Amino acid sequence: MYCKYWNLAALLVIGAGCNNSSEPATITTGQRSAAPDQAVSQFLEAVRTGNDQQTAQMLTPKAREEAAKNDLVVAPRGSPTATYKVGQTEYVTPEKDGAHVWCSWTDVVDNEGHTRTDEFIWVLRKEPEGWRIAGTVTKVLPDQPPLILNFEDAADMVRKLTLLESGAADTPTDSQPPVEPQAARSGSNLPAAR
Repeated sequence: MYCKYWNLAALLVIGAGCNNSSEPATITTGQRSAAPDQAVSQFLEAVRTGNDQQTAQMLTPKAREEAAKNDLVVAPRGSPTATYKVGQTEYVTPEKDGAHVWCSWTDVVDNEGHTRTDEFIWVLRKEPEGWRIAGTVTKVLPDQPPLILNFEDAADMVRKLTLLESGAADTPTDSQPPVEPQAARSGSNLPAAR
């Protein structure tokens, strides 16, 4: 049953050995995101078009560091058939330097043109270079808690995706509600909003 839903997590493929750069990506001029939803749009467009460098640039510095250190890429191959819709933004800190952004991702899943739509909540933090993505929350199995992937903790992320791929009974999810402010949460694997 887990394998049926593995394609959903494949949107977030953490491909060991796929990152050809040992250096974290640098932010180029003009990529400062004034709002969290703009950052998510930039990230998803980079994922959709297969632009790994731009995808990496939209991550927090800590997430880029973790990816480089562990030779990971937090994105799948591009998909020209994919579409996405960015939804509401919720600020999760009083300082408004942490946010959750809802979105849907739709793509063709077979040769007959059938599509699948998956829902995500992106966890963002306002960094000096603009809003950047620190992780994501998604529902993989309908009867299980959401899967929380902290891009700033590569070991935990890989462990959860490995469990999901193997179909292990130990579901790789966390039970905390994805929209609870970080300050109220203790021991969560959700990236800190600061």
